[in-house]
Amino acid sequence: MNAHKSDVHTISPELPAMFDGMKLAAVATVLYIIVRCLNLKSPTAPPDLTYQDTPLNRFLLKSCPQLTKEYIPPLLWGKSGHLQTALYGKLGRVSSPHPSGIRKYLPMQDGATATFDLFEPVGDHRTGDDITMVICPGIGNHSEKHYVRTFVDYAQKEGYRCAVLNHLGALPNIELTSPRMFTYGCTWEFASMVGYIKRTYPQTQLIVVGFSLGGNIVCKFLGENMTNQERVLCCVSVCQGYSALRAQETFLQWDQFRRFYNFLMADNMKKIILSHRHSLFGGSSVKRLDADFGRLWTATSLMQIDDNIMRKFHGHSSLKEYYEKESCVHYIHNVKVPLLLVNSADDPLVHDSLLTIPRTLAAKKQNVIFSLTLHGGHLGFFEGAVLFPQPLTWMDKVIVGYANSMCQWEKQKPPCLSGPLSESSCTEEKA
Repeated sequence: MNAHKSDVHTISPELPAMFDGMKLAAVATVLYIIVRCLNLKSPTAPPDLTYQDTPLNRFLLKSCPQLTKEYIPPLLWGKSGHLQTALYGKLGRVSSPHPSGIRKYLPMQDGATATFDLFEPVGDHRTGDDITMVICPGIGNHSEKHYVRTFVDYAQKEGYRCAVLNHLGALPNIELTSPRMFTYGCTWEFASMVGYIKRTYPQTQLIVVGFSLGGNIVCKFLGENMTNQERVLCCVSVCQGYSALRAQETFLQWDQFRRFYNFLMADNMKKIILSHRHSLFGGSSVKRLDADFGRLWTATSLMQIDDNIMRKFHGHSSLKEYYEKESCVHYIHNVKVPLLLVNSADDPLVHDSLLTIPRTLAAKKQNVIFSLTLHGGHLGFFEGAVLFPQPLTWMDKVIVGYANSMCQWEKQKPPCLSGPLSESSCTEEKA
């Protein structure tokens, strides 16, 4: 009996204190991880700008405050590029509107059918002019995506007509009419849409906008032929990678979980391809494409899909040739119209090494402004106070703000300027 009583009191009185200490240490560890993962200690700052000092650029920076003012993301999660990217991908936008548009179908020479949605402006443009935004969405995206709908609704209310390309094969309810779908840099469908707008609205001027992969396509389109730049006031590209060849190695690395994002995008691409497998691989197209379905099913990266399927749509002999020919890095220097290139430093999809391309371009060419934000992720750029973001993002505001400024410049530019790129002929006093 005495022995039993002594056993009851064998627990050391220091143990409860030790357990409390372990709990505190665990809580501290969790808080540390949260602070690190959410990047809470990161500062907020205005975008880092690279540009040449010209009258036009000074006017743009003065009249488009989003480019020079501090970008403030939501306090609790907005400094995490991963959360910005994930929320854009899953939620799209807050309270996404439903702008009313008309779907257009354009037959292509190779039998494909390009589609785009046309949204008329809600009210007059502030300059009184007819301005159309021609918009190219991100990979596998279309006009029904939340971020596109939010941007279009905002642009409509600012007086812009909007034409949004639906990437070939991206809409699940639209069948392909030829054994081909969209690729990384094919500009045929976008060119067809722009041609339709120019023919249908002979008085309209164009604002070209590209998101992610769409940014590569629009910059390549403008640089391919000088006639493509006719009636174009300016171009805005957001979150593109500029060179697929340079990006492919970084996309296989686990740094910033790029390999994981690569897997997710590859899985989405497989679903799109397989949903059109009868149009893409039925009949004689099997031999022409030499598609390996076994490799498609087991593919875990975009590069594997590109090598086995995508490059064959345009007859490229190798993955290197495909990436070289379809990247805008070889064409963007031919763009003469004002060009705003926007990227985020915490974009998990675009490696920092790729940003030397737009930075170098802006340092050399008068018509280019490169804007790099600290935060924003990939097509996120949410703004807000603490937890809940605002319906409109910084990205929406900066594109429309830049477009408004360019339209204003064209309306009231000094008489000595015959075009947006000839400001060097003006003196400082006239400008």
